[in-house]
Amino acid sequence: MNWTAWGVETNAGDAPEAYLLISGDASGDETRAPVMVNLLLDRSGSMKGAPLAAAVEAAQQFVELARPDDFMGLLWFDGVAEQVVPVVAMDTKGKEAMTAALEQVTTGRGTALYQALESGARALQRVLVPGRRPRVLLLTDGEPSVGPDQQDAFDTLGLKLSQQGISVHALGLARHYVAEILSALTLPSGNAFEHVDGPEGLSEAMGAVFSHLFGTVASQATLKVTPTGFESLMCCHGYPSHVEEDALAVNLGDVSRGLSRRVLLRGRVKPSVWEARIDTSVVEHGEQKQAALTLEKVQWESARGRLMGSLNHELELVAAETAAWLSLARRDVGRAEKQLEQAEAHLRAMVTLAAEGVPVRRHLERLADLRVAVEKGEGDIPLLIRRAQSAKAGTHVSQVIPLGGWRQPR
Repeated sequence: MNWTAWGVETNAGDAPEAYLLISGDASGDETRAPVMVNLLLDRSGSMKGAPLAAAVEAAQQFVELARPDDFMGLLWFDGVAEQVVPVVAMDTKGKEAMTAALEQVTTGRGTALYQALESGARALQRVLVPGRRPRVLLLTDGEPSVGPDQQDAFDTLGLKLSQQGISVHALGLARHYVAEILSALTLPSGNAFEHVDGPEGLSEAMGAVFSHLFGTVASQATLKVTPTGFESLMCCHGYPSHVEEDALAVNLGDVSRGLSRRVLLRGRVKPSVWEARIDTSVVEHGEQKQAALTLEKVQWESARGRLMGSLNHELELVAAETAAWLSLARRDVGRAEKQLEQAEAHLRAMVTLAAEGVPVRRHLERLADLRVAVEKGEGDIPLLIRRAQSAKAGTHVSQVIPLGGWRQPR
């Protein structure tokens, strides 16, 4: 596990500010940790046909990739949640049980999403596998229609599952799932949810999840930043964070092989006298490892300084983009236009900074869709809103995935 900590001072605002960028990554040579996952599969009526077939195919691929020391279970839900396969080792017998169950899944009625999460978590808690962090992988295409359906109920549930040590991952399919609910379920454990436009995109989306789950080499990554010379310090990314005396503690979640976790912090400073003590903690192969980082200060014009500035603009961009889509859905075109202009201004700043590792083209394509919708009222607004909300979730919980597609870890 490798950590870096950079800091840069900027006079871009009304008062001097400093950015801190802390990154953690695992080399591609480290052995992945065995997984323990309960797969929650939505089989409500809207999944009938191609969506369910694509979901089953993706789940079967998930099973095929598992090793004998991995543990998996299968819960499917419509108006009722049913644990069809308990959480078991993926030896020959376990894989046969999962495959047989997936071949039998059919659609029903209703979406008992809350019950599915509670039942799936209980199934994981009945099995002790030392050194494994239990995980839930949820695939759904609809909003809850049976049981609790209010946002605050899922806010509380997501936090409770995280406190119980259960990490939640989710994929939202098409245009009817509630993005805010998936975000509430995944964010407390340091994850983002994946959006899928339609059944044909499930394989690619699952590939991103596979990269995370089957590449995990460390878990419970946290850091504590104790600033000096700062008037204030805030976490720009959306990781769960809290204040501990004079320090800001941030939970980064898991670190996967070949990927990176990074968090940007920002605050007003007293020029040239600011500093920060950074302490990290992570669990690798069941062993907690701690380290104190040395903060390296860089110049704003340097590649690292420009990266920190670009990341700040990226976070502001996706926030303005998502707000514009929501304004458009409310038919407030004037407000959507102003928010789009804000997003485009941040994009221009990113282009000017030309920092390596920030996906300018991806943002350019999404803002082009938004510009068309604002000017002509064209496009599938609900679908594009969810796409933007997923992009915001993924950016605010920054797991940096190298370009070039997903490859099965060895």
